[in-house]
Amino acid sequence: MSSADKNLSVFSTNDLPDISNKKFAIVVAEWNDEITEKLFEGAYQTLLQYGALAQNIERGNVPGSFELTLGAHWYAQREDIDAVIAIGVVIQGETKHNDYINHAVAQGITNISIQNNKPVIFGVLTPNNMEQAIDRAGGVHGNKGDEAAMTAIKMVGLKDKIFVR
Repeated sequence: MSSADKNLSVFSTNDLPDISNKKFAIVVAEWNDEITEKLFEGAYQTLLQYGALAQNIERGNVPGSFELTLGAHWYAQREDIDAVIAIGVVIQGETKHNDYINHAVAQGITNISIQNNKPVIFGVLTPNNMEQAIDRAGGVHGNKGDEAAMTAIKMVGLKDKIFVR
């Protein structure tokens, strides 16, 4: 379902895990910071709202969305980090740069998650224009940061169910 048909800030909260002892890293692209800051705030506040402790949320900035994969990889390698959330936005614009960046970042995030056996969440907007980005960064379609944080929470819970610690 596209985000035009669903509010990114509305999700099922049934059977959520206790995340008070979990540590999260949020890697934030500085490019298009008017959008990425709103996405970060959504992710950060959602983690707090559902039980994460502020001292267990670590932020790392990278210059742009392309650099999210390496930043996320560094955090994912840390044993004390339970999940990584990658926050960015790549607006289509007039060239095809978005195709290359979006594909590379999506593939990179998937690979990092599998290599490190922990959730690494793709919280990257891929809109056609700035208006669509604003709509998905706390606007009429909710906040992709909220959705990314909830995905991290649910995946940490699933991992704990599968690999009872």
